Amino acid sequence: MAKGSALTSIQISLLLLVAIFVCSEANHRDRDYCCGGKETKITVYLQLFSGGPNATTVAVAGAPGRPRTPTEFGTIYVNDSPFTESISINSPTVGRSQGLYVASSRDGLYSFDPFSFMFTDGQYNGSTLEFQGLGYSIQNTSVTEFSVLSGTKIFRYVRGYATFLAVRQIPARNYTVTMANITIRRC
Repeated sequence: MAKGSALTSIQISLLLLVAIFVCSEANHRDRDYCCGGKETKITVYLQLFSGGPNATTVAVAGAPGRPRTPTEFGTIYVNDSPFTESISINSPTVGRSQGLYVASSRDGLYSFDPFSFMFTDGQYNGSTLEFQGLGYSIQNTSVTEFSVLSGTKIFRYVRGYATFLAVRQIPARNYTVTMANITIRRC
């Protein structure tokens, strides 16, 4: 009888190991496995001035002897723009976007953009989000998507994406409003 009990114990142990393995593999196939936290959606509006006394985007470097324009290969811009709750520049400021815009393609169509959102008011006050990606020239009117790499404070260990779309342009004032739709998931 001891021999039968030992065999039954081995069979039960093997069955448990197979069940653990199957459950473990099922978790890896779940889209939320690596980042199963709560999804958060945020919409803000960047208030961008590309010239004039209140410029928030300024060219700081470029290829020698070449113009410093958004489509000129090698041009580097720095950005420090407020973002607000709504499209109006008079709506409450929620934070600032700071980072770089590098004209990284020889044809002038794309840029490499690493930047941060620093929240200075509201429920995310003191927190940041870090973005990076391949952007389009600022003359482009289509939606641009960036990766959300991580963040600080309330946004520690987040991942996600953000889409950006110019929703208002006033060329005479060098003024553009860009809507940012951010979707993040805490990991």
